[in-house]
Amino acid sequence: MKSVHIHPFSGLLSAYGMGLAAIRAHRTKAVGVRLAPEALAALGQTRDALAGETVAELVGQGIAPAEVETQAKLHLRYEGTDTPLSVTLADVPAMLREFEGKHKAQFGFISPEKPLVVEAIEVQSSGGGAGIAEADHPLSEGTPEADRTARFYSRGEWHEAPAVLRAAFRPGMTLEGPAIIIEPNQTVIVEAGWRAQVTVKDHLLLTRAVALKRAEAVGTHADPVMLEVFNNLFMSIAEQMGVTLQNTAYSVNIKERLDFSCAVFSGTGELVANAPHMPVHLGSMDRSVETVIRENEGAIRPGDVFALNAPYNGGTHLPDITVCSPVFDDAGKELLFWVASRGHHADVGGVAPGSMSPRATIIEEEGVYIDNFKLVDQGRFREAELLGLLSGAKYPARNPVQNVADLKAQIAANEKGIQELRKMIATFGLDVVTAYMGHVQDNAEESVRRVLDRLNDCEYSYEMDQGTVIKVKITVDKTARRATVDFTGSSPQQQTNFNAPAPVTRAAVLYVFRVMVEDEIPMNAGCLRPIDIVVPQGSMLSPVYPAAVVAG
Repeated sequence: MKSVHIHPFSGLLSAYGMGLAAIRAHRTKAVGVRLAPEALAALGQTRDALAGETVAELVGQGIAPAEVETQAKLHLRYEGTDTPLSVTLADVPAMLREFEGKHKAQFGFISPEKPLVVEAIEVQSSGGGAGIAEADHPLSEGTPEADRTARFYSRGEWHEAPAVLRAAFRPGMTLEGPAIIIEPNQTVIVEAGWRAQVTVKDHLLLTRAVALKRAEAVGTHADPVMLEVFNNLFMSIAEQMGVTLQNTAYSVNIKERLDFSCAVFSGTGELVANAPHMPVHLGSMDRSVETVIRENEGAIRPGDVFALNAPYNGGTHLPDITVCSPVFDDAGKELLFWVASRGHHADVGGVAPGSMSPRATIIEEEGVYIDNFKLVDQGRFREAELLGLLSGAKYPARNPVQNVADLKAQIAANEKGIQELRKMIATFGLDVVTAYMGHVQDNAEESVRRVLDRLNDCEYSYEMDQGTVIKVKITVDKTARRATVDFTGSSPQQQTNFNAPAPVTRAAVLYVFRVMVEDEIPMNAGCLRPIDIVVPQGSMLSPVYPAAVVAG
């Protein structure tokens, strides 16, 4: 910070502002018509009628009609959606541009093929504000005379400082810190190295007179303090994504039951940080991101978004749909990072409502299989293609409109993550952010190695209710500080849906070792670096297509 502007009434600013504020009157009326040029005449009549009411309300409070200003806005939304955005009433092309700009900024996509609905018209009239009349004052030179001296404590030491009355501090005068300025409504401390000056409007302006001694800038090397800062920054981004998803979701499953997860990933798909959401999601989402990267190599563009629920390609079970969004640089040329959100959809088809039937014996009986579907193509939401996918399976989704609404909420959550990552880059620089993505994983790796230092070899066999067996053997190499988790001997994949896809098994291992770490670290890919996982393919812990998996 290089300067501070202090108004004479800053200590009373809220009361001062209320005294000067204009009086406002609002009216809103539901409309419910499609936005089209032929609808503007009727909208104009409605605006005029509402404006007559708001102006009359202000006139009744003693405000002259000539002093009243009136604005009209429309609340627009895409047909079939629930979230309106406010735009200024104008011609249709101008309102369309404003709406699409706001929609793209908030949700990350637009649907130009969908008609817009005018949900409501809002009119606001205002007037009667006192206005701010601040005259220019003649300028003086010199330094104001101190009324007395006083001591104050700052930056670890006491300062003997002149105490100046504000009335003696005339426009144009300057005062070097340390100093104290006593005003009728407040006291201002001028720190050493700062200079105070009164402007021509009789405002106080503090400016830094001596350059601040800068500590070493945040670099790309691992610093213990900054490591903790970035741990929390990355987790905060995932948490903000979760709040956005909860607020914009349509289904009870996501909005109220909170069966969703959000996370941040490196450019190669490694999990960097997550919010405290669903462990089985968070430990397996990186496999979904890696699938999208692998199957779209060279074809990923800014504004693209991908969806996936394939259990054999990084998913868990079919109701859990993962939405993955790339994060590009400002030029849109270099892919920097990924963000992803996974939500449990209430129904994605299958032989029974809810897509979790105990009668399912193959994956297609559990619902619509989504493997690397491009959900948004360079900012355009592919709704027609998505509806075709959801309704075109042998056992289609029962409420595709709800699926579409929740997927849009997941896209909005990802867009929030993208925005926050870009803010982080603007604050710290790309090289620092990228370096600390690596450092937080390195820290997680070392944290797990410390867990391995105190573990011994062990094995366990667990028989489940239906007679299947899960066997696990953990072998710890103390010298290499590594462990092997071997599930050899577990039962083969079942004809029922009691099969856990390999990403789910991996997520369980990741979570076990993460909870044994005593430090507060984000669960990320570094936790599994010292762990080798052996899962026999074709077992109930790594089934092959077309095994049913919803109970796994």
